[in-house]
Parts: sequence; C-alpha cells; structure tokens
Amino acid sequence: MVDGACWRTWPLANQDSVKDSGKVTGACDNMTPQHKKGAQQSPAPFSVTTDRFSFKEGDEIIVRLLAASTPFIGFMLQAREVGGSSPLGSFTVTSGEAQLLTCNGLSNSAVSHTSDSPKSSILGIWRAPISGNLTSIQFSTGCGSTKVCFSQPLNCDPGVSPDCYFLSAMTSPGDTAVQLEMTGPSDGYIAIGFSDDQRMGNDDIYICGRDSGGLIQLQHAFSTGRKRPDILPLGNVSDVTSSVNNSIISCSFTTRNPISTQRSGGSSSLYYLMIVHGPSSSGTIGVHTGTFISDTKVDISSPQVVTSEKEPPIIKAHGSLMLIAWMTTGSLGMIIARYLKGVAKGKHYFGKDVWFLAHVSLMTLTVAATIIAFILAFSEVGGWSGGAHPVLGCIVMILAFFQPIAAMFRCGPHHHWRFLFNWSHALNAVAIKGLAVAAIFTGLSYFSTSEDSWLLKVMGGFVGWEATLYILDSFLPTILSATAVLDFSFLPQTRMELLLLVLFFLGNIAFLVALLVGIGSS
Repeated sequence: MVDGACWRTWPLANQDSVKDSGKVTGACDNMTPQHKKGAQQSPAPFSVTTDRFSFKEGDEIIVRLLAASTPFIGFMLQAREVGGSSPLGSFTVTSGEAQLLTCNGLSNSAVSHTSDSPKSSILGIWRAPISGNLTSIQFSTGCGSTKVCFSQPLNCDPGVSPDCYFLSAMTSPGDTAVQLEMTGPSDGYIAIGFSDDQRMGNDDIYICGRDSGGLIQLQHAFSTGRKRPDILPLGNVSDVTSSVNNSIISCSFTTRNPISTQRSGGSSSLYYLMIVHGPSSSGTIGVHTGTFISDTKVDISSPQVVTSEKEPPIIKAHGSLMLIAWMTTGSLGMIIARYLKGVAKGKHYFGKDVWFLAHVSLMTLTVAATIIAFILAFSEVGGWSGGAHPVLGCIVMILAFFQPIAAMFRCGPHHHWRFLFNWSHALNAVAIKGLAVAAIFTGLSYFSTSEDSWLLKVMGGFVGWEATLYILDSFLPTILSATAVLDFSFLPQTRMELLLLVLFFLGNIAFLVALLVGIGSS
C-alpha cells in the first residue's frame, strides 16, 4: 500500500553551491537541510501524487510533484516504510531538473533538485524492491495541498519522528472513496474517529490494532459513550494494508462507507477528528491512554493541516491548582512541620506555636485547593476518563480529605499513644505527596505536546530541587558538626534552617511559574 509521506522542502542558500546543485546526501537520514536555513514547516508548496495505491514486488509507481500556486525550488524525495528511517526501492527520473542520489548505500534511492531554478512539476518512477517484507510505504504527505492531515505534535513527520501520531484523509473529485491513513507508537492499538463534538460518544471509528495472534488488523466501530465501542462489519473498505515496526502501528485503506455519527444513519460534511491510542489484550482494545482531538470541525474533502484541541480553561485551572497545592503550599507546610519547629520556639499566638499555625494554614489551603481541583475536573469531563491520572487523583483526594479529620481527633502531645498518631500522620503525608507527584507527572503529559516534553523535564527539576532541600535539612546538624573548625557562631542552626527555607521558596516559585506558564500556553 502506498501511504502518506517523508518529505522536506527548503529554500536554497545561494552561496552554497553544493546545496544549489542538489547533492544533499548529508540529509539522507533525517531529510533535514544541511545549509544555513531550516526545513520548511508550513504546508508543502507542491502536492505529491501517485498513479496507484497498492503494489507488489518489482512494481513501478509514477510519482509526481506538482507546484501549488507558487513554484518550488529545492526538494528531496524518498520512499520509506511507515515508521521506518531508511529508503526503500529505487527511482528513475525523466527530467533534467531532477537527479538521483545514493542514500544509505542504496543506489538511486532518493531524488533531489539539480539547481535553484523555480519548478512547476517533477516526475519520477519508483520501483519496488523485488524481495523482502514489503508493507506500507510513504512518499509524501502532501499535507494541506492534496489531503487533510492531523498530527500530534503539530507538523510532525511519521517517517522521521517515532513519537508522531498521524492521520491523513484524501478524497478525489466525483468519487465517494476516502483514502485514510493512521500511524503512531503503541503497544496495543491506535484509532481514528469522526465526531460531532469533542467528547467520546456517537463517533464513527476505525481501529488499527493487534489481534489475538499479535497481527495488526483493521476494525470498524461505533462508540455510544465512555465505554468500549461496538465493533461493526468492515463494510465497503478496500486496499487495506497494516503493519507494525518498532512498536509503530500503521494502517492505510480506502473506504466508501458513509461517515456517520448516528448509528441509524445520516451524515454531515464537517467532523471533529480524533486520534487515540492505548493497550489491547487478546485482540480486545483497552481504555485509551492518549487522546488528540482537532480544535475545529473539518471538511475532509478540503485539504488542510489541522491543529489539535486546546485544553479547556477548567482543566488548566484543575492542573494549576493541583500543582500549587502539592508542589508549593503542601511542600512548605510539610517542611515547616518537619524541620522548622525550633525557628520560632517559645512564640505563641492564640495559644498555639507559630510553626503549628503556619503548618495548619498551609495544609488547609492545600486540601481546599485539592477539593476544588477535583470538583473542576469531574464537572468538566462529566465522567470517568481512562489512564492512571484519574486513579492517582482520586487516591490523593481521599487521603487528603481524611488527613485533617484524623488530626482533629488526635490525642494530647503527652499521651502514651501519641506516637501512633505522629507516625500515621507522617506516613500518610508522605504517601499523599508521592501519589500527588505521580498524578502531576501524568497530568502534565496531557499538556506537554512539544516533542522535547519540556514541561515534564521542568517538573523533574522541580522534584529534584525539593529533594535537595530535604536532604540538606536532614543532614544540616551533621554538616555543621563536620565544619566545627569554622566559626558559624554568627549563623546558628535555626538561622541556617530559615535561610534554607527562604532559598527553597525562591526556587519553588521559579519552577512553579515556569510550569504555570507552560500549562497556560498549552
């Protein structure tokens, strides 16, 4: 099966005669320009078409590059297995504006320009290998010019990036057939859906996943809510090709089934596009662990590059509150109770120690923020969502709710059973903290849509910063004792602890602001 694509186009650096002549074998692996200007990230200035959509060993396929409204200059063309990183087959060309290149030791495996002159069309003939395990191959996405493309991260190339989730749809004038392609990393399945809204339910779905024997199969389904969709007959579907390569699952096919978001029939021309992925067991799909939804309804007969849905403001508020609660107010409350009881020793307000009032105030804010964030999430989602995040969140909510209640009924400080409360209170706090951090990591994965996952990296630094403070405070007496030869009389231990708290707070705020900005701009 011939699928979507591995292409890169770029403006030429005129001072670089090697690049002007198209001898760009240095770009064979990642298909990224080697001159000073970067790869073009906007839709291709040309469309890529083929004269057939399936092939067998030794077959020849005519590949055309046709300019859109503006001529193009430089290009590089390869055929690759979906999810693969090496070229397949060989090309011949019929124009002096194109030349053949040797990539990865394979002769004539790529085509490039010969000069920086404007071009309106290029024709090449690709010949399939005569042996080997042939699956789906890619020439070019043609995204925005000949087909609708929806990917996560935005504009990722499934032929280059192993973390790219990709959906394309292409129609032909006067034909009801829709050529669909889906690809992405998963240990179980990936699926694409067409919906009237941005929620699960009443969606037309195609599933590409492992069957009970581990082979990749295509299924047609219809979802009726937040449960496993009902499998339907495959219907009027042809040219089905499926593959899995390094855990990257791909399916491409042509369907003449009407897209319907109502089981009884009826159709529209505009749909929200969905990509989901998750595990499977013995051929049965499980709850999806990742979901990407287009931000607007899309006409699949109108070529365009589709962007993904932004997280709703309520979900952003949920994430921000949980982050503030368990990485700032909760952390400060726990540190004060653990290490800073002696800083304000002997100072009382309302008959209570200052450290205790600070601890209770901060933890009250933490629990209140957790409850509000919990309510916001469930009110927005309207039900139970899949994955580890809601499970971790519910456990945190339950433990956090009962923590202050148990503290209200604690025995006196000199009671002979007081140590039971102290230990249970501390252990429960540690458990809540650990689960909350895990929940935040899984939650940030929904917001972190960039390929470098910088939000998760910042969160890792945040946790490391807090762990460093705990270690320093825990071993502060040992550190001071080991440096007794130095005169620290001007800075007693209580002052050192207070200084560490101020330093921790400043660093905490820096990490917190960075993550809040990331959530807000996701």
